[in-house]
Amino acid sequence: MEEKQILHLLETLSIEEKIGQLVQLSGEFFNTGAMAVGPMQKLGIDGNMVQYTGSVLNVLGAEKVIQIQSNYLEKSRHKIPLLFMADIVYGYKTVFPIPLAMGSSWNPEMVKNCNTMTAEESCAAGAHVTFAPMVDVVRDPRWGRCMESTGEDTYLNSVFAKAMVEGFQGDFTPGASLASCVKHYAAYGAPEGGRDYNTVDMSERRLREDYLPPYKAAIDAGCELVMTAFNTVDGIPATGNQWLMDDVLRKEWGFSGVLITDYAAISELIAHGVAEDDKEAARLSMEASVDIDMKTACYSNQLKPLLEEGRLSMKKLDDAVLRVLKLKNKLGLFEDPYRGASITREQELSHTPERKALARNAAIHSLVLLQNNKSALPLSKNKKIALIGPYADSQDLSGLWAVYGDKSQVVTLKAAFEEVLPPERFQMTQGCNLLDSHEGLGDFGFFKLDESTLTTQKAKNQELQQAIELAKWADTVIFAMGEHTLQSGEAGSRSDLSLPSNQTDFMDEVLPYVKSSVLLLFNGRPLVLTDIKDKVDAILECWYPGTEGGHAIADLLLGDANPSGRLTMSFPYAVGQIPVYYNSFNTGRPSRTSTHSMRFTSRYLDIPNEPLYPFGYGLSYHKTEYANLLLSSSVLQSGQHLEAEVEVHNGSERSGYEVIQLYIRDLVGSVVRPVKELRGFQKIHLQAGEQRKVYFKITEDMLKFYTKDMRYEAEEGRFEVYIGSNSEDVLTAAFTFMK
Repeated sequence: MEEKQILHLLETLSIEEKIGQLVQLSGEFFNTGAMAVGPMQKLGIDGNMVQYTGSVLNVLGAEKVIQIQSNYLEKSRHKIPLLFMADIVYGYKTVFPIPLAMGSSWNPEMVKNCNTMTAEESCAAGAHVTFAPMVDVVRDPRWGRCMESTGEDTYLNSVFAKAMVEGFQGDFTPGASLASCVKHYAAYGAPEGGRDYNTVDMSERRLREDYLPPYKAAIDAGCELVMTAFNTVDGIPATGNQWLMDDVLRKEWGFSGVLITDYAAISELIAHGVAEDDKEAARLSMEASVDIDMKTACYSNQLKPLLEEGRLSMKKLDDAVLRVLKLKNKLGLFEDPYRGASITREQELSHTPERKALARNAAIHSLVLLQNNKSALPLSKNKKIALIGPYADSQDLSGLWAVYGDKSQVVTLKAAFEEVLPPERFQMTQGCNLLDSHEGLGDFGFFKLDESTLTTQKAKNQELQQAIELAKWADTVIFAMGEHTLQSGEAGSRSDLSLPSNQTDFMDEVLPYVKSSVLLLFNGRPLVLTDIKDKVDAILECWYPGTEGGHAIADLLLGDANPSGRLTMSFPYAVGQIPVYYNSFNTGRPSRTSTHSMRFTSRYLDIPNEPLYPFGYGLSYHKTEYANLLLSSSVLQSGQHLEAEVEVHNGSERSGYEVIQLYIRDLVGSVVRPVKELRGFQKIHLQAGEQRKVYFKITEDMLKFYTKDMRYEAEEGRFEVYIGSNSEDVLTAAFTFMK
């Protein structure tokens, strides 16, 4: 449809029809047959407004989508199709590793391919828009939604934001692409105390420098929608924050797409205390140029009275409606309102060999080897292996937001090992529960709680004895431990980041009988492993690895693949350090590691300042040596670039991937600068014995920041360059920047 046709359509809409385009309701309002009276009464929405509604939340499945769309269009005066939007975060039926794990792959092209496949699958099921990616910078692992981010670094999150948007959207091929909705704008990942939905309060400099760039990267990549955050920014809730939404997002960045709230966020302006009632909340949101109201009656019931009272202009309303209509047009819905939804195609695309292979490879690249004492890994297939723990035979390997994942297709650890090892070489027992009580868990209503994972005291002594006997039999014991899936994700904030005590108590009972031990961790955030790490030989961070997780883990443990994941969030030494992240500021009294007897420095009395495992860290079965970091010049002139080169050498007999990381530090600035900042990386494959030179281009853009006068520019002065395998183990060189 041409733009002039869209404009003509807008002119023919009644006020009620215009408002309807800005309302999003869930699928219960569109049940066939009888009118959904219960949902309407609960939400307080007029029955006529359902007939004008512009979009539907979290309804997927080709059969359902086609039926709802068909019924809706039959009654629609203007035949404006519904938009179907859903939380398709890291896979549809085929589930890939959680985003925090995908970030640990340091492989944006692979992540892009995963999102392309996700888009194809979910399009066949009727999806038009995905509420992804989440690009919030996260530096507090107490926050449950760390699992949906790619980590603590602004630059790395920006790289992945671009890749994920491009993967979902592609070239907008009908039936093979989704409109991407980046979230949660802005700074949702920085709540005080790591408590979900909590206050965010920071300087504009920090907001612009550390937290806004990943959203901007997603917008530059062409994302079609942005979702508002639940939190406040500078004392104003994001959903009603005109400076954030209109001044920065639309006017400064030029975003012309659709701005949608998070679930019921407009009505929450009342609880925040900036709106007296639904009418005022609706007015504030419209003034902030928020287009779609997700699951409240604020827009549906209050926009018309605001127009009649002169407190909302018709232009504001028309601008919002036009953005929604343009999105529907770009998706091709006026030509094909079903956009390739097909029951047959939905079934054909699910769990194909190609998708399974990509999911397996994604998991292999995402797992992080944290410890490998005594070369405990890889395991020999000729030795006896015992697999013990609540995740040993669990299909709950996909995490909280795998809403549409086919759990029956998840490959368990037990199944994967049994494919390659005979019974005389492999045995398994659960040993203990994930938790010994329901305490600390919440049920959102649309997730089914698996009671078997929470059974208390069920044959506890018998299970323990079986585990001990198995440990005596085995050459190596693999402990499969971790968080319950409901302990991560939205509303999954935790103050204690240790493994559940019943799991560590169980391990303490079994470990005295173990010859060699491997700990597998299944979790959605960094955990505190300070006490447990000295009790086991090897630790493999598995995150929630998705549909092919069992295969990927077995591949790595048995040496058929080589670990290459690297952390994108620091693992704290203790909760008391949090937030702990690699690119912090120095203080006026920085800690001096070699002179810790000096009391009056910025340090803790009882723990080190440094995290247990730093950003960028991860081990492999090979060892890469770094040498001869050289710069092409000692001076970088404005408008030119430097070249940094470093030699890397795989001196082992095993090939593998290496993530080579470039960091830069501004030694003196008009404002305090971080101790180092990631400015580039390359993930390369090195053959056994291979030596190679790796090159990075250093440009003026890499040196820019918000100066004392809030100008975004590079300042003259000295800079240090660091290249290495993580943020701590680096080689150093220096140059001077001159304008």
